[in-house]
Formats: sequence, structure tokens, C-alpha cells
Amino acid sequence: MTEKKDSYRQIMKATSVFGGVQVFQILISIIRSKFVAVLLGPTGMGVVGLLTTTTGLVNGLTNFGLGTIAVKSISEATNTGDEKRISTVVTVLRRMVWISGLLGALVTLVFSPWLSEFTFGNREYTLPFIWISVTLLLNQLTTGELVTLQALRRIQHLAKANLYGSLVGLFVTVPLYYLFGMDGIVPVIIITAFVTFFFAWYFARKIKLEKVTVSGEKTIAEGKSMMGTGFIISLSGLVALITGYLVRIYINHTGSVDDVGFYTAGFTLINTYVGMIFTAMGTDYFPGLSRVASDNGLCRESINQQSEIALLLLAPILIVFLVFVNLAVLILYSSEFLVISGMIYWAALGIFFKAVSWAIAFVFLAKGEGKLYFWNELGGSLYMLVFGILGFRWGGLDGLGFAFMVSYIVYLIQVFIIAKVKYNFSFHSVFKKIFTIQFLLALLTFGVVHFIERPYSYLIGILLIAVSSWYSFRELEKRIGIKELTQNFIRKIKRK
Repeated sequence: MTEKKDSYRQIMKATSVFGGVQVFQILISIIRSKFVAVLLGPTGMGVVGLLTTTTGLVNGLTNFGLGTIAVKSISEATNTGDEKRISTVVTVLRRMVWISGLLGALVTLVFSPWLSEFTFGNREYTLPFIWISVTLLLNQLTTGELVTLQALRRIQHLAKANLYGSLVGLFVTVPLYYLFGMDGIVPVIIITAFVTFFFAWYFARKIKLEKVTVSGEKTIAEGKSMMGTGFIISLSGLVALITGYLVRIYINHTGSVDDVGFYTAGFTLINTYVGMIFTAMGTDYFPGLSRVASDNGLCRESINQQSEIALLLLAPILIVFLVFVNLAVLILYSSEFLVISGMIYWAALGIFFKAVSWAIAFVFLAKGEGKLYFWNELGGSLYMLVFGILGFRWGGLDGLGFAFMVSYIVYLIQVFIIAKVKYNFSFHSVFKKIFTIQFLLALLTFGVVHFIERPYSYLIGILLIAVSSWYSFRELEKRIGIKELTQNFIRKIKRK
């Protein structure tokens, strides 16, 4: 029992350390999003979304999945306890990100006229694509440094790198948008990429690694192995990026750039403020799962524990979204963006299914099943694309939110069946109980905000938030002993 509690505590420790930084990043993101919404409007957000999505697509094509496979490679090297081996893998990774980053920058540079044509329907954005091609290199170098911190479980340094990068990026973004408006978009993208890289590089250099000489031949051998598996993973990521890209292109062609801006704003909101839980937990989860990948029983235990913690942390936040989404949109953006509220309602329900499928899908990578992971993601992306297009065609922005939810319900069924057949995976009865209770509370809240007028919906909604929060606290107390940890913390402070 003690060992199980320690496991839950490790999950919460990593989540709280990185989650604390995520809270600050959210505050920074709130300020940035507000200024961008006011200074650029939906059209500006649409242009930013299309530019970054397009370069993200190129990055997905040229990054060889190094950001994912390197976590597994370094984690496996760490398990050996061989410092020389760890240093060798990190050195090879740092060389590989230079190669893949330069490749991405070159592809963007050469194909900039066609990228502009396909994305915006004209060649007016050729020069912006030429300028931001440098961010493909900077972002890949950043990935190399952050992956090293993550795989070696330097969570505090990783958290600081992300926090400082976001904070300095804010001080750059707001003045440039204020002074130059739409003309500030490209400079902001470039400077933000450089700032993020600087802090990732700075904190990664604090890791003391054994000095090793890695020959070109060794680099090719190690890099080939890394890129071989990584390429399959990158194809999976590329498929997901293409899906998002095609949905935006479809919205742009059948709707408008403003609709792309609304779509971007809605999912930025839900992914930023709810996605912090995924980011915080995933930072330590994947390396940990990779260490026990050879044992199906330990994998099953790890996935269930991660899923339980994810739901207990996410559910109260999602119910808050359901109750106060209109206020959140007004505060974070402006009244122009209230049209995205319906989309967010459905997407918030979809996050429940995304959280669980997210925890399961990691096991394919942890076990080195690159091809399986690719086909799994390809299938998921295809019906996400179809549902997304049909959703916007029949239901506009609200339809996109509904499509998001349906996509993740189907995706969860898919990953569960695969994991069940391949690794004898199953959900614990305790997890099923948590999911059922929290999701029913969310559905009840959904009904309240749709069928009961304000302010009564707020009053009932606040009560439901309290019930969900109380239930989460009670279950977390059983797993990690929140009261005990709090008392120990207070005692330490008193001793000082």
C-alpha cells in the first residue's frame, strides 16, 4: 500500500512542480491572448494560426520524431546507470536536431511561395514564410534541450525554462503588436522562438554530463537508430498536423479567416487552460512508463494511476469552464469572440475522453511499437478530419466542438481495444467509478447552463463545481495523503 501511495505521490509531485509553472504560464497566456484579441482581432488570430500551423506541418515532416523518441532513448540509457552511455545519447541528439532543424528551415525557405499559395490562396505571404523559416531551426534546437531535461527528470529546470521563456516572450509580444499591429506578427513569431531556445539552452547546460568523444561514425549509427523509429513517430505527428491544417484550410475556404481565428481562439483557450494538466503530467509520465514498459502488469497499473489523477484534477476545471465559459471568453478575448462558447462546451466534455485515451496511447511508444503507434494515430486523425469537416459544415463552430468530442470517444474505444488485445490492458473498477461520477457531474452542468437561465445557472453550477472539487479532494486524499503532506510541510517551515 505504501509503495502504491508513493507511486501516486510521484505523479502528483511532478504534476505540482510543473503544474505550478503552468499556472504562471496561463496567467501570461491570458494577458497575451487578451492583447492579441484586442489589437489584432479575429483576422489577426486567424493569420497567426495559419502561419504557425503551416510551419508546424513542415516541422512535423522534417523533425523525425526526435522530441518523442529521444525521451525513450535517454530514459533507457539512464536505466543502465552508465554515465558515458547517457552522454553519448544526449550528444547524438544535439547533433540530430541541428540536421533536422536545418532541413525544416530549408524546406520552408524553398517552398515559401507554394506554402503561401496553398494556405492563403495567394503569394502575399511568401516573404513572411521566408522570414519565419529560421524558427524551424530554433524550435528544433529547443526541442533537443527540453527533451534532455525531461528525460533526465530535471523537472525544476524544465519548468523554469518554460516559465522564463513565456514571461520574456510576453514582454516582446505585447509592445510589438501594439506598435505594428498585423505587421508585428512575423517579428513576434521569430523573437519568441529565439527567446524560448535561449532559456532551454541555458538550463540544459546546468546538467553535468560526462565528457565523451562521439565520432562521426558513431553519430551516424546512433542517429540512424534514433531517426528510424523517430521517423515513424514523426509521420504520426505529421498526420495529426495535416488534419488540423486541412480543417483550418476548409474553414478558411468555406467560411472566412475570421472563422479560422475563432476556431484557433476556442481551442487555444481549452488546450491552454486545461492542457496544462496534460503537459504537467506528461513531463514525468512518459519517461516513467518507458522504464516499466517490459512488464504489462506494471504498465496497466501506471496507466490506471495516471488516468485517475488526470480525471481528478481535470474534472473540476472542466466544470468551471462549462459554468463560466462566457465570462472567460469576455475576460480573455472580447465580446466578438462569444460565438466560440458553444464550441467550448462540447470540447470540454470531449476532454474527459481525451485524458483517458492520452494515458493509454503512451504505452505504444513506451514499448517501442512505432508502427502500431503510427497506424493508431492515422486512424484517429482520419476520422477527426472527417468529423471536423462534417461538424463545421452542418453545425458551424458549435459543430467543431461536437466533432472534437465524438472523435475522442471513438479514439478512446480504438486505443482501449488495441491495448486490451496486445497487452491485456483493463481499467480498474476504481477508475470506472471516478470517470462515471465526474462525467455525470459534467453532463449535469452542461444541461444546467443550456436550459436554466442566469443567474440561477451560476448558482447551481457553483454547487456542482463544489461537489466535483470535494469528490476529487476526497479521492486524492486516499491516494497521496494531502493532509499528511500539508502537516509535514508546515512542520518543516516551523523548524526553519
